[in-house]
Amino acid sequence: MRRRDFIALICVAVMYPRTTRAQQPTKLYRIFWVSTGSQPDPFLDGFREGLRERGYVEGKNVVFELHYAEDPGTLRQVISEMKRDNIDLAVSSGPATRAMTEVTDVPVLFALSGDPVALGIVRSLSQPGGNFTGSTFLSLELAGKRVELLKEIFPKLRALTILSNTDHPGEQSEWRATQQATHALGMHPVYIPFVGARELDKALDVASKVRADAILVFPEAVTMVHRSKLAEFAISRRLPSMFGWSEYCDAGGLLSYGANQRATYYSLATYADKILHGEKPANLPVVRPAKFELAVNLRTAKALGIEGAISSILFRANKVIE
Repeated sequence: MRRRDFIALICVAVMYPRTTRAQQPTKLYRIFWVSTGSQPDPFLDGFREGLRERGYVEGKNVVFELHYAEDPGTLRQVISEMKRDNIDLAVSSGPATRAMTEVTDVPVLFALSGDPVALGIVRSLSQPGGNFTGSTFLSLELAGKRVELLKEIFPKLRALTILSNTDHPGEQSEWRATQQATHALGMHPVYIPFVGARELDKALDVASKVRADAILVFPEAVTMVHRSKLAEFAISRRLPSMFGWSEYCDAGGLLSYGANQRATYYSLATYADKILHGEKPANLPVVRPAKFELAVNLRTAKALGIEGAISSILFRANKVIE
């Protein structure tokens, strides 16, 4: 064999494995997204953005299977049809997580407004121990901070209506923290609990008969879905309102203090990337958002005639709706 031919043969032999590897088809990951909301879905948009930042391109190396349903029975039916052999990861948004509790053979990421330990999907936040992990918005420190902000803005505030959906894991802990904060500030909390969307109108009827100086609504899925109704109720009763997320202010609520939900779903893509590359949810601690935002709706303040009181915190607001 001539020397030139021999060298060429060696080059082919060396390059062949690299060529073979380069021609291997790109792994196509399938993500099962389930939510009680509907499209357009800002949380899905945030999650998609986070995945794009990590090199995922829809249709090339990732595809979404999207499912939306408000009815729990419909959600359970959809989830029961999920097959492990063609789904790499499931992501549950909000209360849809409750419908996912019987899923045992697919890694599940969640973003939950309540307590995942109370719901029974993780053993602890630091050591989930199963196939669920993700993020929880529940923070008892925030519950007290919302009360403190209201008192700071309205020093004469005495009676505070607390509207809360009790069909929410961790709700009692949030109520206790809120109650402690009101008592510490010399306020009287008027607790109006309700169970799910079917009782919301009844709860508002009760609230309409209460003589209160302001209203605080616990953040979770039902009040989030009906945020416009709640904002309109507060305005109609001439009540300053405090909520947990800025989406409530977008709908007309006066104030909100809490995590940025879209940013949380964006960050959740980090865990998705880890799980898709082999890490176990059991070893990924449930996280809490580290950054919080104060939102103020100036239009609502003007409608209530309280622009002067609100002006004292505008310089601290992360989001001002004019």
